[in-house]
Amino acid sequence: MNVSAVAIPFSTFPYFENTIRQLSQSSSIGQIFVFHGGAYFPSSPKCEGIKFDSPNSGVALNSLLKKIKSKYLLLMTESGEINFGQFALERFLSVAEETNAGIIYSDYYDIKNGERHEHPVNDYQIGSIRDSFDFGPVMLFSVLAIRTAVKKYGPIPKVNSAGLYDLRLKVSVDHRVFHIREYLYTKTESSARITGEKQFDYVDARFYTIQKEMEAVETNHLKNIGAFLKPKFKAVPDTETKFPVEASIVIPVRNRVKTIADAVNSALNQQTDFLFNIIAVDNHSTDGTTEALKALAQKSLLVKHIIPKRIDLGIGGCWNEAVMSEHCGKYVVQLDSDDLYTDGETLQKIVNVFRTGKYAMVIGAYRLVTMKLEEITPGVVDHKEWTPKNGRNNALRVNGFGAPRAFQTSMLRQIPFSNVSYGEDYGITLRLSREYQIGRIYEPLYLCRRWEGNTDAALSVEKINRNDAYKDMLRTIEICARQRINKKR
Repeated sequence: MNVSAVAIPFSTFPYFENTIRQLSQSSSIGQIFVFHGGAYFPSSPKCEGIKFDSPNSGVALNSLLKKIKSKYLLLMTESGEINFGQFALERFLSVAEETNAGIIYSDYYDIKNGERHEHPVNDYQIGSIRDSFDFGPVMLFSVLAIRTAVKKYGPIPKVNSAGLYDLRLKVSVDHRVFHIREYLYTKTESSARITGEKQFDYVDARFYTIQKEMEAVETNHLKNIGAFLKPKFKAVPDTETKFPVEASIVIPVRNRVKTIADAVNSALNQQTDFLFNIIAVDNHSTDGTTEALKALAQKSLLVKHIIPKRIDLGIGGCWNEAVMSEHCGKYVVQLDSDDLYTDGETLQKIVNVFRTGKYAMVIGAYRLVTMKLEEITPGVVDHKEWTPKNGRNNALRVNGFGAPRAFQTSMLRQIPFSNVSYGEDYGITLRLSREYQIGRIYEPLYLCRRWEGNTDAALSVEKINRNDAYKDMLRTIEICARQRINKKR
């Protein structure tokens, strides 16, 4: 029988002792290490305390690795209530033996409000390098894989929050990361926060120090796998195309009759020293949006109302319709159909950055608000993690870049959007940043309105997984392309 060590954070809740008892009684478990802040007293002969609060600490993990005598390490990243299924521990260990994987993880069950729900997780791929990748709260490591990775790529750094992130990236370089598509344990959910709240955690100013640690770890990983890009950029190519206006505000829309007029009027209120128009790409709306746009277009010649001939378009496809149209200006600037510009100067500020001649794309910052324009947490989302020196590398770690997004039209006519309705902006930004510099405006230019109609307010696990897997795929493509560039160099 293969024996594993276990590492788990301490908790004062009663279920913690139940978990320890469950692990102690298993013949598959040889050692149990408990991360604690200084007030833990072992309740089992197998238990030993490690005086650190979190398994995310680099110092804690290095201390742990010195003590492990087993072939495997079962790392439990949360102190919440976890109950293993029938022969689940044995299943983890047998799959580890059969696959020779460096990391093993599985699907699990969630108990929320007394009801059990399936919680599948995604398969791991080359692009699964975001620090928020969901392995679930239980991961099995090969200790040999850990020691091999640390010897080759360096020890886990002395970080407070990015130690585990560093460890799993280093192990993943040369070892398989294997997903068992079985529900091997049950976790009782302790957080009731919805998707729409959780997705902004990584841009919260309170977590800035943590994010810098994560960035350093991810940057080192890109160097280890040959995908790091130095801050050297191609010049944005000149174009001889004659455009009808300097800039076009693009609004892809389907069934937003409650908000479309606000968005269009926000665009019409822009004060500029150049000509612009608004291209509203109406993706066959059925709720009155079409009629509202027709009325707006009749009132102002600036509003170009386009209904595509195709019926298979996502948001990216609607962008392509606008970019390829005869109405499109030299620059295209995003405005979602339920959002607003902060004031009448937004468009001018964006075009001013383009006029420096350095950028293929410009991204601003936005403020998160209610439909009554009342600020809500986290407030201003400025994505200051995008720095001129390392932005395009750090971009592979995070899930978004901010708004409003604006582009050189000539670039988008060469590199179109993917015809999808999620991640189309992320994909094009990764692609452009591979070669060209991205301009940034860190002041809020845009009001992102949260309301019951937002599609990302509260997503199912399955929908979250599909979205995350798609962005991981985009990262995989981008990493492969960057590795190819570096090999040529």
